[in-house]
Amino acid sequence: MKKLILSAMACYALISQAQAQVQDAKNYLYLYSDSVIYARKIQLRSDYSGYWQIRADSRRIPVDQVKFFNNEEGFFANTRKLTFTRTTEFSERIIEGKINLFQERPYDPYAYNWRHSHHNNRATPINLSIYYNKGFGDLKKVNYKNLKDDLSDHPESMEFLNNYRKNANLSKVMYVSAGASAIAGLAYFLVQGKSQMNSTSGPGFGQSSIKEVNFAPAFILLGLSAGFALGGFVFQTSGPKHIESAIESYNR
Repeated sequence: MKKLILSAMACYALISQAQAQVQDAKNYLYLYSDSVIYARKIQLRSDYSGYWQIRADSRRIPVDQVKFFNNEEGFFANTRKLTFTRTTEFSERIIEGKINLFQERPYDPYAYNWRHSHHNNRATPINLSIYYNKGFGDLKKVNYKNLKDDLSDHPESMEFLNNYRKNANLSKVMYVSAGASAIAGLAYFLVQGKSQMNSTSGPGFGQSSIKEVNFAPAFILLGLSAGFALGGFVFQTSGPKHIESAIESYNR
């Protein structure tokens, strides 16, 4: 029994040491097979036919085998398993800790020429969505359901997460209200316009009677639509801030 315990502790120590070495290394590839490739220089480039490839020094590594890679430009995760088309895309880690957050950084063709787009690209190297994970675990999509499971043991993080859900729900309500107001306003325009046309074509003694039409309610409805849409946009854009705050709080 004592030998089994000692063996388990030795294995755990070896795994921890290996992970620590990976985290301390500057340039490396972490493959889906859980093996690690170290290199002096790692680059993501498209070849002459437009397909993306990773070079570790002079060695070419198929991008579909790479789960994560770290180089002087940052730490990146392969999101292939979470994309609809199952094409290889990479997102950058923007928050590091017990929970890592991944998202695209602004495109800069001069600083990051491997992001340069080609007309014949076979795959997109950067994904616009937001993902997260723990350690070198599989990525998960950032949404309330997933984060609730991973943050449930941290009350402060859950408070930020609940604020995110409230904003998301309010944003949906605002957008639906904007659409309903716009449809109602356009419908009022059509009805009143048709009514005016009918009044000018009615019977008379050689003269047409023009009915005065009030379009003010239609303009009010369209104004409300614009206001609701703006409110929905404000609530939508403030949502990611609550997500980042929840994760940063969890990582403290």
